[in-house]
Amino acid sequence: MINQDFIDKALAAHRAVWSEYDGLRYVRFVDDFQGICRGTVVFGDQVVYGYPSIGRVLALNSGLRGQFHAPFWMEEKVDGFNVRLIKLNHRLLALTRGGFICPFTTDRIVDLLNPHVFEHEPDIVLCGEVVGPDNPYMEGSVPYIKQDVELFVFDIGAINQKRFMGYADKESLIERYQLPSVQRFGRFQINDLPKIGEILLQLNIEYREGVIFKEDSPRDHRAKYTTSNINIVDIEAGAYTMFDLPPEYFKNRIARLVLFMDEQGLSSTVELQQQLGEAYVRGLLEAIQQVHEHHKVFRTFRCRFRQRENAVKLLKHLSEIGGHVQITLRELKEQDGYWLLEFDKVFPKSSGTLSSLLKGSLLFD
Repeated sequence: MINQDFIDKALAAHRAVWSEYDGLRYVRFVDDFQGICRGTVVFGDQVVYGYPSIGRVLALNSGLRGQFHAPFWMEEKVDGFNVRLIKLNHRLLALTRGGFICPFTTDRIVDLLNPHVFEHEPDIVLCGEVVGPDNPYMEGSVPYIKQDVELFVFDIGAINQKRFMGYADKESLIERYQLPSVQRFGRFQINDLPKIGEILLQLNIEYREGVIFKEDSPRDHRAKYTTSNINIVDIEAGAYTMFDLPPEYFKNRIARLVLFMDEQGLSSTVELQQQLGEAYVRGLLEAIQQVHEHHKVFRTFRCRFRQRENAVKLLKHLSEIGGHVQITLRELKEQDGYWLLEFDKVFPKSSGTLSSLLKGSLLFD
């Protein structure tokens, strides 16, 4: 139970901090602490528990057999950013994975779903993924969303409750309130691997990220599995800012790609090898061209807001959490009933390293 004594201990251990958003002060857990996961937030006597990390299996057959002791549900894993939507004292709020109140998603909640669900279910916590090209956090999008952003709900919880709603109850609420949801493929058992493989191969063809498995049992065990092709997309995006990323970023994705191919019986074709090589070269070459032209490596992001002040809050938020990444405003203007924000994320390490190399500096291997 999270009481004041527990909060004081977490604050003293620097596992939790005080945060503030638009006059609202709350405690945010910045790391796991005594069974409470990172991203948990406390608003007075109301707790919104953090979304737990989900382990990844790379070898599907042995992974499913080793991880699951009962039938399991399978859902699409969409490539976006994690949010929890709540209603707190008549305010709709969106929490990020780390427990920050997101100015962008909070501003756009009423565009992402019908908020009447919170009138009928005031304690509900909607866990989902915000996906689309016009978001402030991630590059790219899923292939079936070409503009703006959409929400896909994948779990439902409640304020002051640590566990998620049961799967049947979740599906019932999604249908009752017509909530936007991830694709749900159904309930499977280990001996359904051929059918699961067919679904994964189709997702791979469509460059969709992968799936989440959720055990149909009281322990609600989970695992995630990604397709092969999405790793090529990630590698190209990562090569662009290669010097700002750890080597594990690339090694892990190559391992996922090859293990998927091995398990699904895919051949290492010349076309695939060319795609992988081009992903590295194209991303890094684009970064080099940016340094030639602009003397820095950056990505441009754009997103739309209903209220101008929320765009300003987002820029401040990104500057505070960005670490070494620098945020630079391009423009903020009215367009088609929204405020269109465009800004750059500048990557100092990639910028500095490439600039130095292009000037002829020595590199010691």
